[in-house]
This record gives sequence, structure tokens and C-alpha cells, in this order.
Amino acid sequence: MKEAIKKNISRINKHLPFIYPMARKSYRLLKNNIFVTAFLFYKFVREYKKFKKLSTNRFALRWSQRLPVLNQKQAAFGYDRHYLFHIAWASRKLASIRPQRHIDISSQIYFIASVSAFIPVKYYEFKAIDAKLDNLSFGSADLVNLPFKDKSIASLSCMHVVEHVGLGRYGDPLDYDGDLKAIFQLQRVLAVGGNLLFVVPISGLPRIEYNAHRIFSYQQITNAFGELRLKEFALIPDKHDDGDILFNATKEMADAQCHGCGCFWFVRDK
Repeated sequence: MKEAIKKNISRINKHLPFIYPMARKSYRLLKNNIFVTAFLFYKFVREYKKFKKLSTNRFALRWSQRLPVLNQKQAAFGYDRHYLFHIAWASRKLASIRPQRHIDISSQIYFIASVSAFIPVKYYEFKAIDAKLDNLSFGSADLVNLPFKDKSIASLSCMHVVEHVGLGRYGDPLDYDGDLKAIFQLQRVLAVGGNLLFVVPISGLPRIEYNAHRIFSYQQITNAFGELRLKEFALIPDKHDDGDILFNATKEMADAQCHGCGCFWFVRDK
């Protein structure tokens, strides 16, 4: 497919020399439709010339420094509903719990950077991140062998992570049961009275979409965390029309999804 695209670019370039810079800087668009992209680039050139006439020289404006963005004039603003709403859910939970200190294992770094504005956070990844921010520190940890004592962490999160463990997507060793080993570790280290925020894809049809992720059933997750009590379950459903995030969702709601997002708040009572 890529070779065919390159041949088309070369052929058209003989007749339309202006296509080359557009092909070089807008390759992703070219993969979709080279002729639409050529038309958009033609409009871009016209608008550039028009805009240059308006210049008062407050900024450098050079053709050699162009960076065409051709496909956003009519595009609706897009976002990943799973990541927007599970982060919003977890942030609100921590704001209400207000732990003295929070530990996160490999969740979205933007989540922990924001939460560290009001709670001290230590963030663990397989390889420690080299960054500095008040109230936020970094460490390295292997999720299937966490370096913490049993029942030692009062506030813990691991979100949109466990579905990947053992599939090799991120260079980790292949392990069919890597998810269960990771869950065992999270459960082991949670302190009595502690809170765990845990997020994974959810469906009535549990499966592995190799090597991207696992999709779990509600029952698989609640069974795996058998030592803990489920305090709250929220669901980000497949369809926007069903709601952005459903609080106090049920197993039946989760089982009706093809690829929803399950947000589990577990606590350890003993």
C-alpha cells in the first residue's frame, strides 16, 4: 500500500511540482486521498499568499518554515471518551477521599500531574520518568512484582494499564496471565481501609484483541479482586447517546457493552 502511494506521488509530481512539499509534510493525509489533499494544499498556498500581504512584520513569516495543517477547518473537535471521563472520575474520587499521599502505577501521566496539584503523588513506571514537579515524584516498578510490603498502601490507582500486561505491546515479556498477576499485586499491597481506583475496558464478551489489549467482563474483575469490596462502579458506555459516564452502573449495563470502560473503586475492609 505504501509503495503504491509513493508511485502515485512520484507520477503526479512530474505534472504538479507543488505537490512534493505537501507530500513530504502531509503524508498522513495523502494516505487517505491524494487528490483531496492536493486541493487542500492549493487552497493553503492561496491563503498563505493572502495572509502574507496582511503581515506587519511582528513575526517572521517564511515559506520555508511552513507547517501545513489541512484537515481541521470542518473537522469536529475529537477526544477519547475513555480517557477524558475515566480521568475525570478518578480525579473527583481523590478530591473527595483526600489521602495524605497517593501512589499510581502507570496510569496517564497527565492525570497524576494534575492530581499532584492537591495531593502528593508518587508515580511508578517500568522505567522511572526524569521530570520534576512539586508534590510529584517518580519511581520504577514492575506491575507483576511490586516492590511494596503487603497491605502497605492506603491510596492506589492503576488505570487503563492491566489490559496490556503480558501482551508484548510495550516490549514486556509475553504472559497470558499477566493481568491476573498484576491484579494480585495491586490487591496484595492495598492497606486495610485503603482505596484502589482501577480502570479497564469492559464488555459482555471478554476477549483479547492481540496485541492491543484485553477486554474484561464485569464478573472477571470483581472475581479477581475477591479480597476487596466494590464501593462504586462507573461505566463509560460504547455510545455517546447512552451518556458520557454512568455512575452507580450495574453488571447488566456493563455486559451490554462491546467496548466500554469500567471504573472500579475498591476498598479493603480487612
